[in-house]
Amino acid sequence: MANRSSARISSRKAPKQARSNELVKAILQAAVQVLEEEGAQRFTTARVAERAGVSVGSLYQYFPNKGAILFRLQSDEWRQTSGLLATILSDGSWSPLDRLRSLVHAFLRSECEEAAVRVALGDAAPLYRDAPEAREAKEANDPLIDQFMIELLPNAPTDLRELAGDLIMTTMTTVGKDFSGTARSDAEIEAYADAMADMFSAYLVAKGAGT
Repeated sequence: MANRSSARISSRKAPKQARSNELVKAILQAAVQVLEEEGAQRFTTARVAERAGVSVGSLYQYFPNKGAILFRLQSDEWRQTSGLLATILSDGSWSPLDRLRSLVHAFLRSECEEAAVRVALGDAAPLYRDAPEAREAKEANDPLIDQFMIELLPNAPTDLRELAGDLIMTTMTTVGKDFSGTARSDAEIEAYADAMADMFSAYLVAKGAGT
């Protein structure tokens, strides 16, 4: 029997026809609904198939187990985050510190808007977090962060830039998850994002950013 860390989490096959694409889309939409309503502990392929209006056999054509469905949802979330990072951090019309502030605001708002699913995915992480596919997906943003940190701290040693980049991303992710666990108003999100951006900026300026 495969252990949890080595269980297959990749999709069985990629849909190639429009009908297959619609089926996979319906399965993923149903999976989000089950996660939001039932949570990770009650998430099963049977519940997803029932909500999607398809047979379990049809679901298994594309996803071998519930871990594969959850990993696909998490991968899509990571892909959205990557797009957010790329769009904001590569915009050379803004200063690096202004780009970082914009990223903090966009990231925190995104966390709050999709809090229910993100929390449930976090609870389900043991089903896929140790798989090679998960590690590769999480590391996909590393080159973008590394390049941005060179812009922020061009004269700093590599180890300091790596530390600063890891500190920023880890703090945003951890604080964002905790902050979004409670319903927040727009004003609260803006105030919290500004405070976090101020904290990052103070740290980076002290390390040589903007000089």
